[in-house]
Amino acid sequence: MGRLDNKVAIITGGASGIGLGMVELFSKEGAIVIAADINDEALEKVSQMDNVHGMKLNVASDEGWATFAKEVNDRFGKIDILVNNAGISSEKPYQDINLDDWQKMLSINGFGPFAGMKHVAPYMTAQNKGSIVNISSYTAQIGQGFNHYSASKGAVRAISKAAATTFGKQGVRVNTLFPGIIETPMTQTLSTSKELLGHLIQATPLQRLGQPADIANAALFFASDESSYITGSELVIDGGFSAQ
Repeated sequence: MGRLDNKVAIITGGASGIGLGMVELFSKEGAIVIAADINDEALEKVSQMDNVHGMKLNVASDEGWATFAKEVNDRFGKIDILVNNAGISSEKPYQDINLDDWQKMLSINGFGPFAGMKHVAPYMTAQNKGSIVNISSYTAQIGQGFNHYSASKGAVRAISKAAATTFGKQGVRVNTLFPGIIETPMTQTLSTSKELLGHLIQATPLQRLGQPADIANAALFFASDESSYITGSELVIDGGFSAQ
């Protein structure tokens, strides 16, 4: 028996990094997993996994989300789980951030999760049950990162709490994860500087960077019925960095 037996799960950004770790774990735990991503090559690869269906999605498109959610529900008969994981990052200093940078970051990292909940939650409320897990960042909770990335993740934090109170009476739970620095392709640029990498590890109480499995295991708990009385909750997974 798996912890997600007979459940249908959507994971955005599911073809690489943290999302791929979730796809692997969720499918192993018995779920039918829809790995949503914008990368065609990565989607083709992930679709070869058992119980995994790769589907293309631009999370910044409202119309794209509407079509995608209907297609998943029509094809699989229901949607039990939504993990809003897709996102982008940037190392650009605040002095160089312009309006185009801001709008692109917020459209993907901020509007993406909102649109996902907007279009998927109604299918969940119709069955009076569902679990939504949003991926924010530890930068949304501490004074670090005066930039558009932190702003986008702060938006995820705020909209998640609002969604939890909006959909709770209809049986839909919404919880949020706040990862620290996780070793993924998106953060690979940090690894190019041994000095920077060493500083980050030294500044982390658990003395290591996070792995995709660290986030996937937490997402699994929130997605499963084991957390059936938890909504509007926030879980920081950063090795203790933000506790200092």
